[in-house]
Amino acid sequence: MSVDQMVSAPAHHNEVVLVGRLSKGPEARLLPSGTELIQWRLAVRRPTPDNEKGRADAIECVTYDPIVRESLTGLTVDDVVEVQGALRRRWWRGGSAFEVEARSVRLAHRAGTGDTEARPEEPSE
Repeated sequence: MSVDQMVSAPAHHNEVVLVGRLSKGPEARLLPSGTELIQWRLAVRRPTPDNEKGRADAIECVTYDPIVRESLTGLTVDDVVEVQGALRRRWWRGGSAFEVEARSVRLAHRAGTGDTEARPEEPSE
């Protein structure tokens, strides 16, 4: 393949942005490899006209990143959060699953309130 063909070929792009309610709180699991995996689930309404039937999708989210894990601290079921990441297919013996591997998680609305809460920035040293 020539350089011209490589430059003109469409770039691959895998980016997911979700905003939904936390329907299953974060849970830590230790994988056989020794890596810690944090899993949670978002309920995201389908973007249909007036969402007449109130349909939503349950989307599994994961992270291996300790910084993302820290941003999940204090979140509770029904909090509205924004997750940015990429769609991944994770394999294990006997099966596989599609899930969103999160690069960042941000609280949008605390459950039971109309308040929008932004997490304070960590002071830099």
